[in-house]
Amino acid sequence: MNVGYVYDPVYLKHDTGQHVENARRLEAIISHLEETGLRQRLSPIPPRAATDEELSLVHDKCHVAHIQAVARKSGGWLDADTVMSSDSYQAALYAAGGLIRATEVVLSEGGSAFALVRPPGHHATASQAMGFCLFNNIAIAARYAQDKLKLERIAIVDFDVHHGNGTQGTFYDDPRVLYISTHEFPLYPGTGNTEETGRGDARGTTVNIPLPAGCGDAEYLAVFEQIIAPVAKRFNPQLILVSAGYDAHWADSLAMMQVSVTGFAQMAKTLKILADELCNGHLIFTLEGGYNLTALAASIKATFDVLLGSTSIEDPLGQPQPGFKLPSITSLVESVKRIHNLP
Repeated sequence: MNVGYVYDPVYLKHDTGQHVENARRLEAIISHLEETGLRQRLSPIPPRAATDEELSLVHDKCHVAHIQAVARKSGGWLDADTVMSSDSYQAALYAAGGLIRATEVVLSEGGSAFALVRPPGHHATASQAMGFCLFNNIAIAARYAQDKLKLERIAIVDFDVHHGNGTQGTFYDDPRVLYISTHEFPLYPGTGNTEETGRGDARGTTVNIPLPAGCGDAEYLAVFEQIIAPVAKRFNPQLILVSAGYDAHWADSLAMMQVSVTGFAQMAKTLKILADELCNGHLIFTLEGGYNLTALAASIKATFDVLLGSTSIEDPLGQPQPGFKLPSITSLVESVKRIHNLP
């Protein structure tokens, strides 16, 4: 079973200092993959820089020029959350280009892949960097697959704890792309309510599942089984792209969810089964959030284990401590099913 990964030290050059989204995230991931012997079982996919033409599939030219200009001036803060260094523009080009390369390889050679890239991307809009994101890596790869590789149906599943407003906005009018998001709500950036379903011919191809704080493995698994799987099967994509954010882990301090490493493995397993059934296994993950280094590294290893076909999952942190009152999501699930005409 061929499982590829994208990584390059260029991603460490996006120097954000003591910002929560920093180079130590990728260092912890790669170190853990090395220490456990898993990296040797994966096929490397060398990234390349995205071209101006490829960036313009999603972003305004003035936005690209602005990011480049800030880098030339040694970086700086783009908003209250998002910071750049002099090398961030290059890292961002390779992040977008790395996911494009993963898409090319998976569609031409088969198998699955995980793009271990930074800066992340799902908050970036056509004209604005925000939420730690400079360019929208997954949206660029999806547009590339549409325009250059001639795919007609692409599904994007986003399980980051924050809603991918940039990705949603890119495809809100496009019936050829199914965007599904699970996210804590209310939480940054404040978008992603159930009534946001797409516009015009694309109505119904945006599926938002805004979950209350405190949801854990059982709640996420119910959402994947009762909403995400049937919606994906109805859409019948030729490729599944995943915005993989691991900040819904119970040990992550940026949100208030209760997911475990095992829970993330269950999500990956569901997505793998869907990809095998619907699109010849064409499944690509790309890194978004996740800020507890132990939880992040273990969750990504667990995701790779699932892609490699392993039935044994290592969860060094285990389940959250009892005492957190778990919310009921029954009415939410029924509401989303009703809005999207699911049985």
